[in-house]
Order: sequence, then C-alpha cells, then structure tokens
Amino acid sequence: MDTVASMRDQEPAPGHPERRLTTKETAESLGVKPDTVYAYVSRGQLSSRREPGGRGSTFDAKEVEALARRNRREISGSSGSGGELSVRTRITLIDKDRYYFRGVDATELAARHSYEEIAEWLWTGELRPGITFTAPKAAVAVARRAVDALPEHTGPTDRLRVAAIAAATADPLRFDLSEDAVLGTARILIPTLVAALPPARRAHRDEGPLAHRLWARLSGRPADEPSLRVLDTALGLLVDHDLAASTLAVRVAASARAHPYAAVSSGLGVLEGPLHGAASGLAHRLLLDVLDLGDAAPVIADELRAGRRIPGLGHRLYPGEDPRARALFALLKELPGAGPALAAARDIVATTARHTPLHANVDLALAVLTVSSGMPSTAGETVFAVARTAGWIAHALEEYGERPLRMRPSGHYVGPRPPQPLPE
Repeated sequence: MDTVASMRDQEPAPGHPERRLTTKETAESLGVKPDTVYAYVSRGQLSSRREPGGRGSTFDAKEVEALARRNRREISGSSGSGGELSVRTRITLIDKDRYYFRGVDATELAARHSYEEIAEWLWTGELRPGITFTAPKAAVAVARRAVDALPEHTGPTDRLRVAAIAAATADPLRFDLSEDAVLGTARILIPTLVAALPPARRAHRDEGPLAHRLWARLSGRPADEPSLRVLDTALGLLVDHDLAASTLAVRVAASARAHPYAAVSSGLGVLEGPLHGAASGLAHRLLLDVLDLGDAAPVIADELRAGRRIPGLGHRLYPGEDPRARALFALLKELPGAGPALAAARDIVATTARHTPLHANVDLALAVLTVSSGMPSTAGETVFAVARTAGWIAHALEEYGERPLRMRPSGHYVGPRPPQPLPE
C-alpha cells in the first residue's frame, strides 16, 4: 500500500478524539502558503482527511505542531553537524568527490547542456532544450544607466549589484513571490546583469546563448567555439554548490521575504570576499607571475614567506579532486593557446605538493581560462557571480515555500552578566 496514501486516509483511533485544523489554520501554524501544506502531504510529512460533507481537507493539530517543531529545529545545529547550520534542500548534494543537481551528476549536466538549460533544471526539475534568457529593453536601459554612472575602477561584483538594484526599480511586480513570478524574474534578471556590464570590445551582439553575450564583456578577443564551450561549461558547473556563504545570505534574505532582486543582491555582497568569488582573481595573478618568471618555485616561495595561502589549491568539501576543476581542465586542454597557462598551473600544483599535497580547485581552472583568453583578473569573479545567480534563485524559491523568518538563530551571549551599572 502506498505510504503517503495510507497517511492521508488514516482515521483517529476510537475513544481518542483529535483536534483538526483547516488548511488555512495549518498554513498559519506552519508559516507557509496553503500550496506548501499540500506539498507536505505529497511528501508524506503531513496526513490530511476530507471530512464528510466538508469542502476541504483537515489536519491533525498534534501532527502539525510536530512538523512545526521539526522545521524550527532544522537550522538549530543540533543534528550532530558540529554546530554548523543545517538546512534541508532538494537542490544540490555534495558527496565525496562528486556533486549533484537534483540527484543528477552536475559535471555530466554541464558537459551536455547549456547554462540556461541547467538553470531551468535547478529551478523546475525540467529540462528545456534550446532555451535562452532574454532581457526586456527597459530593464537593460535602467541597469546600464546605473552601471555607467559608477567610477571606472568599480569591480564587477559592485557593477552587478548596482545592476540588480536598478533592474528591481523597473519591475513593479518584484514583490510577487509566487513561483511563476519568481521564475519570470529569474529569466530576465540574469541576462539583464550580463547586458549591464560594459563590453570589452565594440563589435558585439547581445543575442544567442548567455555564454556568447558574457564573452563580449570579458575578452576583447573574438570568441571561437572551443572557448565558448569552456565558458558555458564553467557557468553550468558553478550554478550552485550547496550552502556556500553567499547562498546562505540569499536564503536569509528570502526567509525575510525579500524579493528576488534583493536576495540576489545579498548574495553578491557576500560573494565579493577574497575567500569566495574573488578567489579566482588571486589565482589569475599567481598564474601571471609564474608565466612571467617561467618557474613556480620562486612565486610559491614568496607567497609562503608573506604568510599567504596558495590560491587555487584545495577545497574543504573535497578531500580529493574538485570535480569542477577536473571537468574544466579536460576542456582547457583542447583550447587553442591555453598550453602555457595549463603548464603554469601544473607547475604550481607540483611545486606546492612538496609541502602540502593539495589538488587544483575550480578557481585555478577558471584562472587558466581567463589568463589564456586575455581576460582581466576580475573575469573569474564575474563568471562566478553570473553563474551562481541561478543557484541563488533556486534557493530563494525553496525558501519562499518555508516558514517566514525561520533563519533566525539565537545568539550565545558571552558578555558581562546584567545588571551592570550605567556607564559614566
């Protein structure tokens, strides 16, 4: 017998009356929308019963309260996770040296599908072959005006954040958090962000797959098919990576019911840190230094002497190889002109292995792409930010279906015990 069906149809034991809640009461108790209540039923997390003569389903009050307690506990860090936040998600699983989008190997998806197709898979669980995202002219115009007003030295993440905020002001429906509305926003926000960036060369067209449009913002060189394939694959590989710091910020914003533009802006703010999205820029500059000297040894020595960690190596979630780096390096071997940067990357890994055996991570692979394509050191950060926007939207969508403001951990106060005298 189907477990969910049996739970739906369960009856109270004789002599044990139960208090029943309507769908509206259940939604209010859980802090979710009525549609989410029925999603809980379909997952087997709640049972429902249609009362004789009634027009809707009812729910066991005790069962609803138990689910509410579980929802409150799920970010408490009490599940043996070493005190770290733990949030249930159906988006990305990282397991050993592989990772999966909705249960499908992410590197295989990136090898076979475009960035836009992978984004749709992440958002809806469906593939839409050939889909491309296009931005309304009005949104692009507003975003470009805002970005063009920034100082010339402004970094890419700042430009993207300003573009997101500007695009939000042009969207009167931004506060509609229904799934269809958020998906519509996502499909126009990502190409708007790309279109708002200043082009690296004059002759460019804002059409075709997103990777083609992004290339014109990153490199002054014309794009060949192998290069575009590497860039598109990089975007697909970087779409999401579980609860990275920027993604957690997005979920906190979505928990407070910030609209998608604001949630993405939160992620961009965190991404700018040197330990997150900007790490590929550090690896880019390291590669250039190695190429200039022709040897990684003196460059690595200088980094270690200065007390700095070597960028582009190791990842806390992968004891072995970073699967994203492995997939990109395989494509980079086929890229015209990538040979010197690839050799420099191998030299960095081999030289550092004498001290600490660390594998190359995706930041080093991105650096090989940006260096060999004549891109600036900030290009990897741009690729990372644009790619991850799709994952942030997926997490925001998931969070909009949960209890509002659940991302509210309690502080562990360690200051002076009150009452303390008033300061003089």
